[in-house]
Amino acid sequence: MRYLITGGAGFIGSHLAEKLLDRGDHVVLLDNLSTGSMENIRHLKASPQLEYHLDSIENRQLLAELVDDADVIIHLAAAVGVRLIVESPVRTIETNVNGTQLILEAAAKKRKLVLTASTSEVYGKSTQIPFREEADLVLGPTTKGRWSYAASKALDEFLALSYWKEKKVPVVVVRFFNTVGPRQTGRYGMVLPNFVKRALDNAEIEVYGDGKQSRCFCDVGDTIQAVIKLLDSEKAVGEVVNIGNTEEITIEDLANRVKQRTGSMSKISYIPYDKAYEPGFEDMMRRVPCVDKLHSITGFRPHTPLNEIIDRVASYLREKSAAHSRVATGNLA
Repeated sequence: MRYLITGGAGFIGSHLAEKLLDRGDHVVLLDNLSTGSMENIRHLKASPQLEYHLDSIENRQLLAELVDDADVIIHLAAAVGVRLIVESPVRTIETNVNGTQLILEAAAKKRKLVLTASTSEVYGKSTQIPFREEADLVLGPTTKGRWSYAASKALDEFLALSYWKEKKVPVVVVRFFNTVGPRQTGRYGMVLPNFVKRALDNAEIEVYGDGKQSRCFCDVGDTIQAVIKLLDSEKAVGEVVNIGNTEEITIEDLANRVKQRTGSMSKISYIPYDKAYEPGFEDMMRRVPCVDKLHSITGFRPHTPLNEIIDRVASYLREKSAAHSRVATGNLA
């Protein structure tokens, strides 16, 4: 099979490419490196089954060629991270909505299978825990830029499902719940790599708000396995499916867990939301997925324990730091 992955040099995209190459598929990556990195795919470049293009989805001619050659399109390219959303709402909306529309338009010509990535953010302020795919979405007001990302991804979902219903383009929509693991950057507000890096540096770990908000963290390996199983199942076409772990933890407890797992001496401080992001910032207090639908379609449930995830991220960051130190000192042996 020949897969086109947009955002393929990103965190999830690079892991997905790795897995598909391992099983013998041909993988084509398209990434403008706005949030992705060549470092994520450097170890894959030697594979004869890999092709990559450093360009934008907005290059319609290139996109048309890549989609035409592909059997399956996995659309991961998006504006991501709370900080980026708050600081660049125009970029967030335009990148997400325009990119998805261009992908679907190109795929519609020959009805290519498209998996489009959405997010748990679309559930908004819903208190119906755990979040189920058919539940109502409860977004905040348009005056709060925080919700622009959720709104843009909800529109992506509407677009994808409309192309399926009206134009018979086979689509699968997946809602990711805090996918974490090696190669994830804390640059755009990703909480786990931020906490682990600060803990390893014995620097202050900053918890936003009162720390009572809770999240569920899904290992990237589990996420990739779920995505591939959905792509391989005809039952997934036309469906919206949660992908996440159900092990819930407060952000305050996460900071303490990271300290304990890394043996860190870091202090934990609390930063009000209005100082961390912007005045009037609103957060989701709980974000817990129901993964019954994923299990019914694929027979799979994400299962990697949080402790193991933290250890893997810490190991990756230690190795990365050591490699940078060797380069800095000229000791490359």
